[in-house]
Amino acid sequence: MLAFMNRDIGSGAYVAMERVQGTLDGLHGSFLLHHCGTMQRGTSGLSVAVVHDSGQDELAGLSGTLQIRIEEGKHYYDFDYQLSSAT
Repeated sequence: MLAFMNRDIGSGAYVAMERVQGTLDGLHGSFLLHHCGTMQRGTSGLSVAVVHDSGQDELAGLSGTLQIRIEEGKHYYDFDYQLSSAT
């Protein structure tokens, strides 16, 4: 993860790569997520997406996006994904 934040005005950005390994809909494997976050004077923007062709094992062909919600200090993850045959 690489990040910068100017706390005086509330602006910054971060980028990160994350390897996820586990079971999704009964299928085991791993994949990569690419994070790109921005903060512009207190207003945030975030994009988290599955890296194309990064799915391994039974998760080959995975694509999708991840939304992170923060409610009352707790993080929740909404994963919108598709599984198709790898080509």
